[in-house]
Amino acid sequence: MVRFIGEFKVKVDDKGRLVFPADFKNLMAADENPDMRFVVRKDIFADCLEMYPYAEWEKLADRIDERLDIFNEEHAMFRRQFMRHRDIVSPDGKIGRILISRRLLDSIGVTSEVIFAGNDNKIDIWAKEKYYAQELSQEQFVAFARNLARQK
Repeated sequence: MVRFIGEFKVKVDDKGRLVFPADFKNLMAADENPDMRFVVRKDIFADCLEMYPYAEWEKLADRIDERLDIFNEEHAMFRRQFMRHRDIVSPDGKIGRILISRRLLDSIGVTSEVIFAGNDNKIDIWAKEKYYAQELSQEQFVAFARNLARQK
C-alpha cells in the first residue's frame, strides 16, 4: 500500500486541470501493478477533497457496506450521500495532469491554487488559502493529543 507524504502547491488552469505531483505519481508507479486511477470526493468533516487510489477506495466502500444495513432507511440515505459527487481521475501520460470537475473544486472554494497534502493512504486537496488557515496551533495540537490519549 502506498503512503502519501508531503505537501505540494499546484496551479489550477481554467478547465480545472492540475498537475499531479510527480512525487506521488512516482510512488504509484513504483507499485508492482500500478493502477493510476483515483476516486476524488468531498471530505465529510473538512472543507477539502479526498483523493483515494482506486484500490483504497474499494476497501473503504467495502468497510462502509459491512457496517450498513441496506434495509435501514437512515443507512441507505447515508450511503447514498457518501457515494455522491465523486470523480474518477487518472494522471495523463505526458505531464501528469488530472481533471477534477469544476463542481468539486468549487465546493471547496478553489480559485487558482491547491495544496495536495499526503495523508497516509489518501491525498487531501485543499484550496491553498483554506489549507494554511486550518492549521492548528501547537497548543491546540497538544490538547487534541492529550484528549485522544485519555480516550484509549
